[in-house]
Amino acid sequence: MEIRLENCTIRSFKINDARSLAHHANNKNIWLQLRDVFPHPYSEKDAELFIELCLNQNPQRNFSITINDESVGAIGFTLQQGNERFSAEIGYWLSEKYWGKGITTNVLGEMIKYGLETYNLNRIFALPLAKNEGSLRVLEKAGFEREGLLKQSAFKNNRFEDQFIYARLRE
Repeated sequence: MEIRLENCTIRSFKINDARSLAHHANNKNIWLQLRDVFPHPYSEKDAELFIELCLNQNPQRNFSITINDESVGAIGFTLQQGNERFSAEIGYWLSEKYWGKGITTNVLGEMIKYGLETYNLNRIFALPLAKNEGSLRVLEKAGFEREGLLKQSAFKNNRFEDQFIYARLRE
């Protein structure tokens, strides 16, 4: 998969993305906003393992955000099961070097279209930490609605954190 945008490209990972992915992901400011499965420090070996996982997904659900063919972030879906099988959680991160440039908003918009079409989804949701103002703005600009506050629902950096739940529906 490859989607070219004005300021970046969303594409499948390549094995040789590991070095740039590790370089941009090894940032505590990024780690503080993400789930604990995202390691810190983030090594080239971590990047290789993640890329291998992505390339073995069927259907593929995680993609590289690239600028000048350098992997500077990632975006992907966690498909739900059972009664929630027409829903997916979306997660993403972008190198701090590129924050505030509208890249994530553009990527999110394209990935919503991709997710609705490719996986026949009815609902895409996100669970950002309530203090992650940048991600909250990105979701709102991409047409997500805030559905509620999940008090102390996440444990990050040795403390309980609130999360918001945002969602976007097909209709």
